[in-house]
Amino acid sequence: MVVPSLASKKSRKRQRNKDILVVIAVTTIAVGGAWIFTLSLLDRPSSSGVRGFKADSFNAPAMDAVGDPDGAVEEVLDEEVVALDETHLSAANMLATKHPYLMYGTAWKKEETANFVFQAVSSGFRFIDTACQPKHYDESGVGYGWKLAADELGLSREDLFLQTKFTAMDGQDKTNVPYDVYAELEAQVRQSVQASLTNLKIDYIDSLVLHSPMKTMKETMRVWKVLESLVYDGKIRQLGISNCYDRLKFEQLYDKATIKPTVLQNRFYKDSNFDIELRSMCKSLGVQYQSFWTLSANRHVFTNPDWKHIANEKGLTPQTLMYAFMMTLGHTPLSGTKDEGHMKQDVDLMLRFQRGETVLNEEEMKRMSSLLGIGN
Repeated sequence: MVVPSLASKKSRKRQRNKDILVVIAVTTIAVGGAWIFTLSLLDRPSSSGVRGFKADSFNAPAMDAVGDPDGAVEEVLDEEVVALDETHLSAANMLATKHPYLMYGTAWKKEETANFVFQAVSSGFRFIDTACQPKHYDESGVGYGWKLAADELGLSREDLFLQTKFTAMDGQDKTNVPYDVYAELEAQVRQSVQASLTNLKIDYIDSLVLHSPMKTMKETMRVWKVLESLVYDGKIRQLGISNCYDRLKFEQLYDKATIKPTVLQNRFYKDSNFDIELRSMCKSLGVQYQSFWTLSANRHVFTNPDWKHIANEKGLTPQTLMYAFMMTLGHTPLSGTKDEGHMKQDVDLMLRFQRGETVLNEEEMKRMSSLLGIGN
């Protein structure tokens, strides 16, 4: 038997080491190439997505508080675009489009509430705002009106978005309170929510809004904790607050809350400087800003020649142009019209936004902001 020499053994060992190094190098290159290829796929728009821009939760032009581009537009890749189904208008579909919409407001309609809600839903409104506050709202009338319209149109519960409010004793008619006036605050909240579920003929509330901050932050949080428990119980889907014009109060609520407010509903008017700071905060936090008194507080612009000119160019009335301004900013205005023709005008505008139309451009928004007195 021939015994290999020591030199030949060393030579074979060096060769094996070289082979091992080659295998490691090839493997590293292959893995790295696969990783780079995977990253390139992730950066590529898919067939179900598009490259686009996102302002808040809407695909509307990103505007700052006075209607100008704020430079904080976020490019979003691969966001699924859902088209509006105009053969079956539903709140769920409208939310999925990521485009702005209008909400029908039901305050001060008294015994005609059911009739107006029926007309609104029949006209195409799918988002309805009310309150468990008999002093200004007929919540049971809202329940009767939406159910009647839904039955006639073949709509399901999921096709409607119903928002109501808890109103503290200070905001109630003392002779007609929807809960036990002598009960603890927490019990009053629960009784109010149960009354809303009964009045609206539903088993869950899409959005529950605290009608206004309580006298102290401690009381506000007592109410909020009960509302959070009702979210966990499946009775409420989301929470919000209304008539909160103090930025620090809203910030404090947001910081303290376990379930964050997703809605801020305020008057849109000059006395609060058009909520410039609050709206900016809402945008940064992803909170939906809802506006009421949108027309009533800003009537002075509706007769302005420049405002009327823009409205005519857009095929709108001076009033619906105001709603277009708010929706272009990514906000949700409430329309409380009692006129069926105006309801249809409002819905027609909403559908233009829902289809993805850019109704107002940057220069028009700047001009309208100036006419309203925002930032002046």
